Amino acid sequence: MNVYITGISGFLGINLVRYLLQEGGFRISGIDLEPFNYPEMDQIDFTQGDIRNIETLARSMAGADIVIHCAAALPLYTPEEIFSTDVQGTRNVLNEAKKIGVKRMIHISSTAVYGVPDHHPLYEHDPKIGVGPYGEAKVQAEEVCEEFRSGGMCVPVLRPKSFVGPERLGVFAIMYEWADEGKNFPMIGSGKNRYQLLDVEDLCRAIGLCIRQDREIANDTYNIGAADYTTMREDYQSVMDAAGHGKRIVTFPAGPVIFVLRILEKLNLSPLYPWIYETAAKDSFVSIEKAQQKLGYTPQFSNKQAMLRNFAWYQENIETLRNAEGGVTHRVPWKQKALKVVKLFF
Repeated sequence: MNVYITGISGFLGINLVRYLLQEGGFRISGIDLEPFNYPEMDQIDFTQGDIRNIETLARSMAGADIVIHCAAALPLYTPEEIFSTDVQGTRNVLNEAKKIGVKRMIHISSTAVYGVPDHHPLYEHDPKIGVGPYGEAKVQAEEVCEEFRSGGMCVPVLRPKSFVGPERLGVFAIMYEWADEGKNFPMIGSGKNRYQLLDVEDLCRAIGLCIRQDREIANDTYNIGAADYTTMREDYQSVMDAAGHGKRIVTFPAGPVIFVLRILEKLNLSPLYPWIYETAAKDSFVSIEKAQQKLGYTPQFSNKQAMLRNFAWYQENIETLRNAEGGVTHRVPWKQKALKVVKLFF
């Protein structure tokens, strides 16, 4: 079976490549703006290009049976890049997939489509209220998927919680660096809120189910997350404990911290974008019952296990990561900006 992956060089992309290679029986190709600089390079057919370029997209997708659409511009990109990539890019992928008659186009969405909810857990039928350019674009991208699904295509849509695991950096790299260096780590709010995460391997299994399940089952929308999670403070403390320095998660009142971060945001000094710091002190978890009952999804990792797997990978690769330039994707550490000064006091 020929599987084509958009965003193949990203954090999810490389983990998905490894999952499919391990499963066997797949010929893998894909496209990404960034180079695919992993050891698996000789086992895939890679095109460095942009899904917004229809000619390049069509050429690289030729012969695909299954398309897995992972490519997205994340919240730290400009609004223009977010909408052109996440909305128009999704339409481009679906158009080309329809032209060549792919069996399924699996769209990786986000629980950001729920906005800032007033209840938990969240179910797939809850209203979609995107917050900020990224959330709004994810809602619009799902509407494009629904349009093509209504037209007869099989378009499974997965809404994963924030996922971690080997190769994940981004905002998590900030905490991992502090933990590894023997620093306490600040947390917005009391830390008593429940914030569900997801191991990338469990997400890959869910994608695998969307490939293998009957069309009638797969052609639906599913929340994907961990089944086992405690409070945010307890889950994140597991990383501090694993670092072995006896350091702790230190909590701060949410209101004053968010006020300061909003000011830093205007000065381009905040290491976090608003979606993170505005929701970090609130509950955030979804129901995965539908995926469990219909899709057959069975997550293997808890929040703590997922974070510890990610932290172990970080420590194994720390010498390489010390020289990594900060950026806006999950492949690289995010710039700490004002937190560099704050770290001196922890």
